[in-house]
Amino acid sequence: MPDSPSRPLGAGFTLREVAEIVGGELHDVDDPEAVVTGSVEFDSRRTGSGGLFVALPGERADGHDFAATALAAGAVAVLAARPVGVPAVVVPPVSASSTNALALEHDSDGSGAAVLAALAALAAAHVRRLVAAGGLTVIGVTGSSGKTSTKDLLASVLAPLGPVVAPPGSFNNELGHPWTALRAGPDTRFLVLEMSARGPGHIAALARVAPPSIGVVLNVGTAHLGEFGSREAIAATKGELVEALPDTGLAVLNADDSQVSAMAARTSARVLMVGQSAGAQVRAEGVTLDEQARASFTLRTPQGDRDITLAVHGEHQVGNALSAAAVALECGADLDTLAAALAGAHAVSARRMDVRTSAAGVTVINDSYNANPDSMRAALKALVTMARSGDTARRSWAVLGEMAELGPESVVEHDGIGRLAVRLDVDRLIVVGTGRPSRGMHQGAVMEGSWGEESVLVPDIEAAVQLLDAEVEAGDVVLVKASQSVGLWAVAEKLLAAGSKKTGAGTPAPGGSTADGAGTEAVR
Repeated sequence: MPDSPSRPLGAGFTLREVAEIVGGELHDVDDPEAVVTGSVEFDSRRTGSGGLFVALPGERADGHDFAATALAAGAVAVLAARPVGVPAVVVPPVSASSTNALALEHDSDGSGAAVLAALAALAAAHVRRLVAAGGLTVIGVTGSSGKTSTKDLLASVLAPLGPVVAPPGSFNNELGHPWTALRAGPDTRFLVLEMSARGPGHIAALARVAPPSIGVVLNVGTAHLGEFGSREAIAATKGELVEALPDTGLAVLNADDSQVSAMAARTSARVLMVGQSAGAQVRAEGVTLDEQARASFTLRTPQGDRDITLAVHGEHQVGNALSAAAVALECGADLDTLAAALAGAHAVSARRMDVRTSAAGVTVINDSYNANPDSMRAALKALVTMARSGDTARRSWAVLGEMAELGPESVVEHDGIGRLAVRLDVDRLIVVGTGRPSRGMHQGAVMEGSWGEESVLVPDIEAAVQLLDAEVEAGDVVLVKASQSVGLWAVAEKLLAAGSKKTGAGTPAPGGSTADGAGTEAVR
């Protein structure tokens, strides 16, 4: 379950209004004018006074079974697909569609699809009310990689301008999107939303829940290639964000990615290009990296120039920072405040370029939350930069696992990552897993050079930890990265288990969890 402060549901909807908004009926409700004054939660353990509990089916349990628990904790009512014996807004079941496929993995009767649709409708009404009041700006961020990092940067650079609500981690799907939108309150000035997709129409659907006035498209890569079929299909879907912008809105597009810059033709909103290309209006020049792969550059903008030094790790963060800078300037930030905010912005989402040094002197780059070919390449480059910077070169280790959802191109993409590790001269590569993709990564490394035992294929996390325990030495730099399903963060945690001191930002946090069995982890 994501961690986020409880916020009231705006000025509060009555239960009668909730039923009208979601197309439901009131059951066991004595007072239809009772107001939802607390937060909307799908975890009964987080439901508090005046809240609304959302009953969803999960892997281990059905949220409907916890309705009475939520009421006992102070909830006003339950949003449900069937009567639950306590005050509830009940919506009729619908057929689960592809749009709801991830969040409704355990939805056998369509009840979850109905409740999710109702949650989206409630969030849309809530956002409309806040925008109409004149105080809320909605910002949407999409791209094949970098959404979470950019979301975190946006939250940091916008904070000096007013209260910001953004999703915890990568809570960016059909459940996380409306849940985050409902965290905004009357005092919220900026609502920053990640927008993920696993197929055409997904981003358009999310945009209808919380219509953005500013849209940021970072890149078009190969994440979820197996579900989309081609980069062109991915680009078509990512572009749904700019198509959703109003004429008075702003599209922030990556000038360095031709598929993104081409999206300028798909929007009626004003377009602002960012990147290192000469034509970008918000541009980075003279990029350099320090010994922790933290970038410094000159920021060129229509408002003037400033020297910027980032606290986050990896050259790929330059593009993310440029997008955040463009949005902040659009929203009224001055250059000095922006530069200070970028310098102080740390990664707050767990397991994303989280750099720490253990008590034993081993530097660990925990980027294990998720992986695709683009983010793998960026992380490997950051690893090499860290290992080679400074007066004395250090040994570099890459502990890599499978990248999921790449479809027929999976083995080829994994082969390419193995070969890149050799070309970058990573000292040791440990590939974890027994499937074809993992074998392809190891084989690519072996075929690219005469590496011998520099590349090792191990069957599981335990074997990787044993090898590292035996061979890693003080001063070594170890990158840990794979798709979330691999759970490779256990390797990073083992390396740091003896005690650690921060050299970078971020705080280790447990992985996503389901609430009463009703939740679902977010996707990239």
